[in-house]
Amino acid sequence: MRSSLARRESTWGLLFLAPWLIGFVLFFAGPMLASLGASFTDLVLVRPEATHFVGLENWSRLIGDPLVRKSLLVTGNFLLIAVPISLALPLLMAVLLNSVHLVAKSFFRALFFLPVLIPGVAAAVIWQGVLNIQTGWVDLALRGVGLPGPDWLSQPQWVIPALSLISTWSVGNYMVIMLAGLQNVPSELYDAAKVDGANAFYRFFKISIPMISPVIFYNLVLATIAAFQYFLTAYVIYQNTAGPNNSALFYMMNLYKEGFVYYHMGYASALAWGLFIVGLAITIGLFASARRWVYYAGGDR
Repeated sequence: MRSSLARRESTWGLLFLAPWLIGFVLFFAGPMLASLGASFTDLVLVRPEATHFVGLENWSRLIGDPLVRKSLLVTGNFLLIAVPISLALPLLMAVLLNSVHLVAKSFFRALFFLPVLIPGVAAAVIWQGVLNIQTGWVDLALRGVGLPGPDWLSQPQWVIPALSLISTWSVGNYMVIMLAGLQNVPSELYDAAKVDGANAFYRFFKISIPMISPVIFYNLVLATIAAFQYFLTAYVIYQNTAGPNNSALFYMMNLYKEGFVYYHMGYASALAWGLFIVGLAITIGLFASARRWVYYAGGDR
């Protein structure tokens, strides 16, 4: 009787899971395996019938391609600037919104999160106008105080800082997660620290930061992955030019051009899997480092 009931429950469970499993196979696992297979061929998007198996040719080309090295350098520079901003700014916003002295908290929470709801293309166009050297309010403000405003989007040395600044537009997601973490810190810890004479800075760095370190780590992983996948804003601003001197040639931009501009889908598939391998290695490294600084309530690191 019990085995019959267990089989019935198992059948119903599989039926409820079936839509997700079908979607996973059709839209995730299937395309991933197809792209892995394509990475070993010379597939050209406009001539799929002329596809031949080429073995590791695409992979050897990837290793020696100067554009791949350039795109990794650009992406790495962006990551080093944008990821710290994506952690520090949302944390600052979350601390402000979690303050007992702040009035109209709901209003400010909605205000800080609102930019996330703006489509990426629209946000890129807005920032393109904001950073315009002639009419952008950033350069106008700098000139108003006697400082020369740089050509943010046309001078190679300013492209990555400008795009990193634009990336702050979407930190509202990270802010919400940080705020949830801060609100879950037991108030008894702060009360005990106050009794011992700890000031606000001590409480923040010795209580708040360690207690929300799992949340910070989670945001770190998300921000790192997002930096490797950065594409939309750079493409809207520069289209297929990849910026002056390829200063905006992000890895995803290079992948897109190979696959959908030059139609080298086999090589683009190898690039995609190369990105997956690099991203996986860095994520594993982050998880390994988390043992040293991420604190969990149970006492394990």
